[in-house]
Amino acid sequence: MKKLWIIAFLFAFIALMSFKADKFGLFPMPEGWPAPAYDFKKNPLSEKKIELGRMLFHDPVLSHDSTISCTSCHLQYTAFTHVDHKLSHGIQNRIGTRNSPALMNLAWAKSFMWDGSVNHLDVQALAPISNPDEMDEDIAHVITKLQYSKKYPALFFEAFGDSAITTEYVLKSLSQFMLTMVSANSKYDRVMHKEDTFTTKEAKGYALFKQNCASCHTEPLFTNMQFENNGLPVDDSLKDIGKMKISRRSADSLKFKVPTLRNIEFSQPYMHDGRFKNLNQVLNYYAMGVQHSPTLNPKLEKGIYLTNVEKVELIAFLLTLTDKEFLYNPKFSITGKKTDTSAKDLLKAAVK
Repeated sequence: MKKLWIIAFLFAFIALMSFKADKFGLFPMPEGWPAPAYDFKKNPLSEKKIELGRMLFHDPVLSHDSTISCTSCHLQYTAFTHVDHKLSHGIQNRIGTRNSPALMNLAWAKSFMWDGSVNHLDVQALAPISNPDEMDEDIAHVITKLQYSKKYPALFFEAFGDSAITTEYVLKSLSQFMLTMVSANSKYDRVMHKEDTFTTKEAKGYALFKQNCASCHTEPLFTNMQFENNGLPVDDSLKDIGKMKISRRSADSLKFKVPTLRNIEFSQPYMHDGRFKNLNQVLNYYAMGVQHSPTLNPKLEKGIYLTNVEKVELIAFLLTLTDKEFLYNPKFSITGKKTDTSAKDLLKAAVK
């Protein structure tokens, strides 16, 4: 009887693992996380499509003059964002209007961009490609360039079984690559899985985080995926009104998408306009700089005042959200392979 029970248990376990594999396929689903918002049934992951998406992500062919790629503003070693300027830069050094957001854990998002102007990952890439201050390109011209290239027709055929290169194939392959950008192996994650422990300083910082920050930067994604007005004074040169520009609703005035805090150590500058260079500036702002307005998040009415010691503790915790495996995973790199350069050197070079 005992032997039969063991056999039954093994079959049940195998069935459960098969179900999980069938449901998410090649998607690296973190243990204990909520179900992704992305519908994988409509774009099942495959190694060929992911690889094609990686190549396109790093290829300047997507821009009008073939000088910049997605990775120009979304550098892997800085959490897939840029660090050398406040606002995104496009072809011919054109200056955009917002800070490039860090890219990770996109499978859980239902809307994209700082103002939510894109509602599906499968079409997100059209925004930077067509933006005149970014890639300034037409997707039809992108298709033409890809069709006349020496390598891409064969790669698209291998990925999709079709010799024709279409907009759908380009966008879905880019989505597949970006979906694999899952960051879930920081010290914080290891502590949650009881594989590591916080230092005393980090533990105190975690307590401060849960008390002051967690309502917007909700675990485990460290964003609630919502749009909030955090009281930033409007930049007179940009006059950015946030989500209201898209929705035309006064209730959305000055609301921007809450960014993830994962890998925040390397994703400076901060805020939608990149106005803060470091985390100390961010914490000082929340203590003394919050501007009141009708749409301000109520939890910020009194600001967030921390002592100097508490600031050090909170930042110590935020540094536990750094996932170095993610930051230098060779699968995300321009070659897709390991390099001779050490991870430490790459990270140093990225933030110079």
